[in-house]
Amino acid sequence: MNPTMTGIIGILVMLAMFMTRMPVAYVMALIGYLGFSIMISTKGGLNLLSRNIYEAFSSYGLTTIPLFILMGQFAFNSGISRRLYDTAYKYFGNIRGGLAMATVSACTAFGAVCGSSPATAATMATVGLPEMRRYDYADELSAGSVASGGGLGMIMPPSVVLIVYGVLTEQSIGALFVAGIFPAILLTFLFIIAICIQCHLDSEQGPPGEKFTWREKIKSLTGMGDTLLVFILVMGGLFIGLFTPTEAAAVGAFGVLAVSVIRKRLTWKGFVKSLEETLRTSCMVMMLIAGAVVFGKFLAVTRIPFNLATWISGFDLPPYLIMAAVVMVYFIGGCVMDALALVMLTIPIFYPVVIDLGYDPIWFGVIIVLVTQIGVITPPVGINVYVVFGVAQGVLRPPVSLESIFKGIFPFLIAVVIGIIILTIFPDIVLFLPRLMY
Repeated sequence: MNPTMTGIIGILVMLAMFMTRMPVAYVMALIGYLGFSIMISTKGGLNLLSRNIYEAFSSYGLTTIPLFILMGQFAFNSGISRRLYDTAYKYFGNIRGGLAMATVSACTAFGAVCGSSPATAATMATVGLPEMRRYDYADELSAGSVASGGGLGMIMPPSVVLIVYGVLTEQSIGALFVAGIFPAILLTFLFIIAICIQCHLDSEQGPPGEKFTWREKIKSLTGMGDTLLVFILVMGGLFIGLFTPTEAAAVGAFGVLAVSVIRKRLTWKGFVKSLEETLRTSCMVMMLIAGAVVFGKFLAVTRIPFNLATWISGFDLPPYLIMAAVVMVYFIGGCVMDALALVMLTIPIFYPVVIDLGYDPIWFGVIIVLVTQIGVITPPVGINVYVVFGVAQGVLRPPVSLESIFKGIFPFLIAVVIGIIILTIFPDIVLFLPRLMY
């Protein structure tokens, strides 16, 4: 059978298996193994499967992922997120939609010590939803701001998705981290503008809360001390070349643990829970990476990525139109697949195309994270929406409906699209810091 046809059949079978809700990692590994065995040999397929799974779990570079996840778990279980929210609330809470703005701002700050979109959404939902319900915020705005703000954890360094992209494309993880800072800040401002517009059109969406004195506002800044200390330690060390991304992750995890223990804010129960959640999440991510690598090797022998790159490059179209088509594929795919799985599945296909068109790989990594960020809040997958919905069942009475959350994310969805357009027109917003530092 023609290698390209074998690859297409493999992709179709894989998508059909996804519809059965089988774990993405196992499906990719299975299809990759079977396809490679058909193309090369059964022995070659078994060697590929065992070698790539072993390499994924023994890779020194990939230890960055569990360490940053551990740092985020320590931050969550020690109450850093609640203090961040309290600080943001004191500055924004007295204006229309102020609590939602505070939530979005706290999501950005917590993303600096977390790196996971669902974890950020779950943390802020636990803290923010009861407060916004207490001040009579509409469920659409409160739940929509939490679910969408949680997506900022994907782009604000350290970002697990950026780490995986850097590993798959052999790009500098440090450069990807610093490239994500300005886009994360830009999206935060766009989200705040979206909240302002929404509350201006309907004042009942987010009524103003209580006012605080400047003394109280300044005093609340001490609640950000932990986050700033860890962020400066991790990112500053990366900037000046004091340590590698893996070492930065270890320093960050230890820093959050040390601060939490010294201030007596992390209990033994919280410590054990942090380890359990880190183990569970890290194994999931590592298996996804291993499965994606196996599937990528199968695609490589079918030559689909190279044929696709040649085919697309042959079109007499401006590069930006081809890039728009690639972005649209990620947008549609993000609606039906987990963001991390989508990135690992498609990067082997589209990365050669993008590089052949002359786009900067660092810029492309940031854009892809932003596009997949749309996927975490859009149906039918919308993992952040389901995370917020699940948390709301436990912290709100009556709980917020799933329809209200999906309705509430649309203003933020528009804001993300505007952000992508701005970063496409002005790529130096992404590339300024990497060029300066690296």
